[in-house]
Amino acid sequence: MPITYHHDLDQGTEAWLAARLGILTASQVKLILTPTLKVANNDKTRAHVYDIAAQRITQYLEPQFIGDDMLRGMEDETYAREKYAEKDAPVTECGFITSDKFGFTFGYSPDGLVGDDGLIEVKSRMQKHQLATIAAGDVPAEYMMQLQTGLLITERKWIDFISYCGGMPMWVCRVYPDAVIQSAIIDAATEFEASVQNVIAAYDAAISAPGARAYPTERRAETALGAAFGGVE
Repeated sequence: MPITYHHDLDQGTEAWLAARLGILTASQVKLILTPTLKVANNDKTRAHVYDIAAQRITQYLEPQFIGDDMLRGMEDETYAREKYAEKDAPVTECGFITSDKFGFTFGYSPDGLVGDDGLIEVKSRMQKHQLATIAAGDVPAEYMMQLQTGLLITERKWIDFISYCGGMPMWVCRVYPDAVIQSAIIDAATEFEASVQNVIAAYDAAISAPGARAYPTERRAETALGAAFGGVE
């Protein structure tokens, strides 16, 4: 099946993090595509190429710090999902969704599934950003690529963007697939995958070259994969 729903995975667990190792995910598309829908070629893009390549080689995810903002975001997501289910429609949780239809594995961790056609994506906001979003009446541009990637991977008909700030109105905006943005995402992701493959090939060639002084080492302190969870998609 080109699209696989990993209902058995709980987001933030070791199994969920392990399933995402070496996979380009929706939240990372902003690193490979510019706001003008051009394939990105900058320090952040190249750093992510090496990050994903290293994950595939080592099957290890380096721990990331979980700050107060991330913890608040995890709590707010639960409150927002409950409010949405109360006011709009029932929500089903799903840990991870993958698609192999592009020639490589593309991943998305939805904040919820709505029936057979919909998704929700929750963002926890500071009140100044919540005010700006509500006043603008539109989805902030920095989230659009993630939303469109989620729709692209799942082939669902719509996604409800939920902007949440406790003490202010929860704001919901429905987004539909955009063929232009999605085409640009596919182009950027395809080029990204080629770059990852090239880096892995160069690594393999370097360590196996005659006379190479590449000595195996052991990782002395294994950190639980769960420590790396921090609101990633």
